[in-house]
Amino acid sequence: MAKKSKKTATKKTSTPSRRAVIVGGIRTPFVKAFTDFTKLDTIDLGVAAVKGLLKQTGISRKDIEGIVWGSVIIPSHAPNVGREIALDLKMFDVEAHTVSRACASGIQAVTSAVAAIERGDADIMIAGGSDSTSNAEIKLPQKVVHALAPLAFGKPKTSDYFGVLSQLMPIHEIIPQRPKIAERTTGQVMGESAEDMARRNQIERYDQDEFTVRSHHRAAAAIESGRFDKEVTPIEVSPGHWVHTDKLVRGNTTHEKLSKLRPVFAKDGTLTAGNSSPLTDGASAVLLMSEEKAKAMGLTPLAAFRSWSYVGVDPSDQLLMGPVIAMPKAMSRLGLQLSDVDLIDIHEAFAAQVLSVLKMLGSDSFARERLGQDKAFGEIDPIDINVHGGSIAIGHPFAATGARMVTTMANELHIQDKEVALLGLCAAGGIGAALVMERV
Repeated sequence: MAKKSKKTATKKTSTPSRRAVIVGGIRTPFVKAFTDFTKLDTIDLGVAAVKGLLKQTGISRKDIEGIVWGSVIIPSHAPNVGREIALDLKMFDVEAHTVSRACASGIQAVTSAVAAIERGDADIMIAGGSDSTSNAEIKLPQKVVHALAPLAFGKPKTSDYFGVLSQLMPIHEIIPQRPKIAERTTGQVMGESAEDMARRNQIERYDQDEFTVRSHHRAAAAIESGRFDKEVTPIEVSPGHWVHTDKLVRGNTTHEKLSKLRPVFAKDGTLTAGNSSPLTDGASAVLLMSEEKAKAMGLTPLAAFRSWSYVGVDPSDQLLMGPVIAMPKAMSRLGLQLSDVDLIDIHEAFAAQVLSVLKMLGSDSFARERLGQDKAFGEIDPIDINVHGGSIAIGHPFAATGARMVTTMANELHIQDKEVALLGLCAAGGIGAALVMERV
């Protein structure tokens, strides 16, 4: 019997027969943790973003078929944040699930929804993400949990709890632990890893602060010009108390002011509270449709999605370098070069991290060692990225950032009549993500 020949797998570089498009996006204002949104948890923020999105686009809740939601700080009492958002909005028939890929969770939500639409599972979906650092849960040490767990299944007296706790010593091992954004495998907090990247890639403090000033000035200009008006929905946090705009952007910051800040992750370091993204509360949501459905409903598609890539790197070896691998990979699948890109948006976890990524993207030796390429992906001037600033200025609610970037780039492609946008994100765990968008 003759053997059947195997089909050769080919890369998908053409436009899918059924294309998903973004027709709108909205986000809450981004505010510093433990300020205006302290009493709003991640579900509340997600509800506000989705509600604002429906109002902006005029879409009925009955038309939504599914929600994919990103979350990093997941509440233990309601781990499926996406479904809780749907329920709070009385969208009982809407399928919803939650994804988590650290700071790339928002992008993961978007690409998951895009894949579902292009596969034919749905015509209209919402994707986004939210996080409330203000409501991160305080964790009890496992030593305490294991000791108290048996009591939870009976009807213990208060004295029973104190009796068990009194036997647990020393005291520093049983007090509640504050959340710490550290790598489980290395023990380093992200800022320490970024310091390592700054040293290794010779990124100077002056350049980090210069990048930071530009991010703030561009974000402030976008706010002042009204550019963000249709991307941000106001929130009433208490009767008569509304938050209309981002609260972290400092349009009056200067290089001189930033230079006075002390390093926060190492005594001899270059990373400060100024050139690092702040702990933030907020949510972002985008409306995705099949192109045919959008046109049938009289809606204007803004952008479509050509390619994406997720990669992993060793967290002990430049934790936040993932975009250096993911961005060229997403582009190579389309046969595109850096010269084909009109807009570039890179998540700003730290100025040092962005500048390190740009330096590696322009390095021939890095391309040979890590990408298997003879030449570098290409040199990118920091001035040419993040046209309206980024996470350092606007803020970074972990799971909301990806959807924010998608919304801004979709609008920018449409407004500027540009063709291609390239997005890059780093994430905890040594994750890198990239997304290629095109104007419709």
